[in-house]
Amino acid sequence: MKLVFIGDIVGKPGRRAVQEWAPKLRERYDGLDAIVANAENAAGGRGLTAKIAKEITSYGVDFMTTGNHVWDQKEFLTEIGSVPNVIRPYNVPPGTPGTGSAAFDTPTGKKLGVVNLAGSLFMNYSNPFPVAIPAVEAIGQQARIVIVDMHAEATSEKVAMGWHLDGIASLVVGTHTHVQTADETILPNGAAYITDLGMTGPHDSVIGVGKEMVVRKFLTQLPAKFEVATGDTLLCGVYVEIDERTRRATLIERLRLPCEDA
Repeated sequence: MKLVFIGDIVGKPGRRAVQEWAPKLRERYDGLDAIVANAENAAGGRGLTAKIAKEITSYGVDFMTTGNHVWDQKEFLTEIGSVPNVIRPYNVPPGTPGTGSAAFDTPTGKKLGVVNLAGSLFMNYSNPFPVAIPAVEAIGQQARIVIVDMHAEATSEKVAMGWHLDGIASLVVGTHTHVQTADETILPNGAAYITDLGMTGPHDSVIGVGKEMVVRKFLTQLPAKFEVATGDTLLCGVYVEIDERTRRATLIERLRLPCEDA
């Protein structure tokens, strides 16, 4: 199986980057089975809406994960059921809208399982480690290949989850911090891994926000309204190949692709 996992889409610049690059990625990687993306910041830099999820789908993204900002656009609490190709973090209280894992049919007719976990360090989520393997194994009953988005603040928590799921999941990616790491690897039992996919959006910024606004807040420690930056737009993520017979990854390639200014 060949797939691309796109890092956190930030606002309109990030959406335009996806619009530009999704068709090119299908051309670049012949036989690409699926494009997955983290879209929790796609609506104005905070949250997601059904309208924007459908927009991103129209650009060629097959499936979307989210994270701790999933409900920042309050209407998405009631909308998430209308976009079956979007999941929210798995380790949330019972009764939370949406689902934390799903198996979907790729455009090439294959089944791909996706699990979305959220970290507990510096985030208000329950410990993801006790539920991670059961979640992957459960969705693995529906799809031979299962991938995991570990949306977390702490590098240590993401690295630990990679080791925890090595040999259980075929790919474990970290999201949330918006700064791409250079540690892409295939772990000993076959899981492809990267600590953070990076951000798809304006990199002439502080993790997607206008840099002057953030610097001013650090200088004054006063409340500030943050807005999505513009310029120097990149699409970040990984391209991965997985042996469907063994479920082991055979290739992981980091992506950092320049875009027309969005």
